[in-house]
Amino acid sequence: MIKITLPDGTVKEFQKGTTAHQIALSISEGLARNVLAAEINGEVWDSSRPIEADSTVKLLTWNDDAGKSTFWHSSAHLLAEALEALYPGTKFGIGPSIETGFYYDVDFGDREFSSDELPAIEKKMIELARTKSEYLRESISKADAEKYYIEKADEYKLDLLSGLDDGNITFYKQGNFTDLCRGPHIPHTGLIKAIKLTNVAGAYWRGDETKKQLTRIYGVSFPKQGELTEYLQMIEEAKKRDHRKLGKELELFAFSEKVGMGLPMWLPKGAALRQKLIDFLQKAQIKSGYEPVVTPHIGHKDLYVTSGHYEKYGADSFQPITTPQEGEEFLLKPMNCPHHCEIYKTKPRSYKDLPVRFAEFGTVYRYEQSGELHGLTRVRGFTQDDAHLFCRPDQVKDEFKKVIDLTLYVFKALGFDDYTAQISLRDPDNKEKYIGSDDNWKLAEQAIIEATAERGMKTVVETGEAAFYGPKLDFMVKDALGRKWQLGTIQVDYNLPERFELEYTGSDNTKHRPVMIHRAPFGSLERFVAVLIEHCGGNFPLWLAPEQFIILPVSEKYEEYAKKLLESINNSDICGLIDLRDEKVGRKIRDAEIKKIPYMLVIGEKEVESGQISVRKHGVGDIGTMSVEAFSEQLTKEITV
Repeated sequence: MIKITLPDGTVKEFQKGTTAHQIALSISEGLARNVLAAEINGEVWDSSRPIEADSTVKLLTWNDDAGKSTFWHSSAHLLAEALEALYPGTKFGIGPSIETGFYYDVDFGDREFSSDELPAIEKKMIELARTKSEYLRESISKADAEKYYIEKADEYKLDLLSGLDDGNITFYKQGNFTDLCRGPHIPHTGLIKAIKLTNVAGAYWRGDETKKQLTRIYGVSFPKQGELTEYLQMIEEAKKRDHRKLGKELELFAFSEKVGMGLPMWLPKGAALRQKLIDFLQKAQIKSGYEPVVTPHIGHKDLYVTSGHYEKYGADSFQPITTPQEGEEFLLKPMNCPHHCEIYKTKPRSYKDLPVRFAEFGTVYRYEQSGELHGLTRVRGFTQDDAHLFCRPDQVKDEFKKVIDLTLYVFKALGFDDYTAQISLRDPDNKEKYIGSDDNWKLAEQAIIEATAERGMKTVVETGEAAFYGPKLDFMVKDALGRKWQLGTIQVDYNLPERFELEYTGSDNTKHRPVMIHRAPFGSLERFVAVLIEHCGGNFPLWLAPEQFIILPVSEKYEEYAKKLLESINNSDICGLIDLRDEKVGRKIRDAEIKKIPYMLVIGEKEVESGQISVRKHGVGDIGTMSVEAFSEQLTKEITV
């Protein structure tokens, strides 16, 4: 017999070799029907895989992220089976689950593939799903696996096999399809009830532009047709809210091939929006004891060698800039933190001086692959709302909690109420990815765990997601459509202070090493603005709107009055404009609605004579007449953050 510990702490005894499915059956048949996979001692397994020793077991359903991931990975295998049936000779790369479904990279040979063929593939997938074929796991020797794919002439699977160790290789089979895969998978194809293939794109094998470009087919699947219907409705709404579309319509930002891919240009209205965000956070930072600093856009290569950034990212960054002086090389700044370390070193520090908090809206540059660029969410030049806190070890936890408070203040002001705090730790089995001693990593990770617990935060732990120099707390924010975005981040770092030999004089009059906290509530202005646009559909909070009101004279007779009115309302916090075009007022109202300007002030003979203004609100319509003073007071109240 073996002991199985369930998530609520219940311990049950089962025969050795029992499966998660059998455990679910012992609880209820309904649960057993819904189990997609199981987490066994922290590792996700097939629900049909025998459990041979005492274990902790969590049964996974569609309501669990790991359950969804297993469902979508199994759907990728179903897609591959349909492709092999419809297009004999197709070769297969990889077919993982992703956050919004799955994809499979395939090689159709010389055949031209069109997205018009997707409906026929969906139909075949549903046909195959209804056979309720089991996903069967089989351990196989490396030699036999290689023989299988040599016979199929599939160089992609052979390439994958070359990196695997004999004894750790598994195949999965469902129906007539067999794939190299470590799993896990759902019990059978019949659980997949609704499928939509969403997109076709190109993808270089292994992400290497020198290798063949494969066809990447994206899809999503659900256990119920109704869920697919809801998803497709959400996709349509997402298209309307796409920040690239709204950014163009609202004249916020633009890209130019002559300037360079992934290098955004902020247009006047976008620059105004950006500056309001900067002013908002700077004000909050100064109240919290931060000191603003400014550092160059480039730095000597040795700076990033010292920090470790060159070793970790140098090959994938913009290449060094050489100067006329032999051997002298600079890099476009990939991070602000090395520069802030050098600012810390500009003078001696005492334990009484700490914490020191440097803040900078610093623009950094990273060479992203062209295929990964996406509007403002993935760019090559972006501005981080960066700050670095240098503190004593006994101050780390309190400083970390204060940064949490500041980050949540930002989210609340901008309407991001649904978030999860993700504690990102080092992968203990892959330590070569990181710098620093085990002791420092343990201290840093413990500080984050304790600080979040003391703030009563709902957290999830992700092993292997830490930065190379330290663990972090990432804020995963859900937008109005329920999509997750990683925005704010806080990181504890014992390593850069060592690499830069940072010191302070302690109360014992000896030298000590400070601890560094990296933080960015926005993450980057570009990504944050993109998410904000899509979250609010371009209807920004009044205090953030680039133009908060527009005056609409009904004819040119009232233009001078409109100009005086604009002058009387505008101030340092309130900003508006006048539509002086020779257009009918109805057209002016429609255009102002399209531009999502919060308030429209219609001015005609009646308004001039009465001294009142007729006010319309975006998305609402006419809200009546009021005095100029009453309107100004209303705006002032609304823009108070």
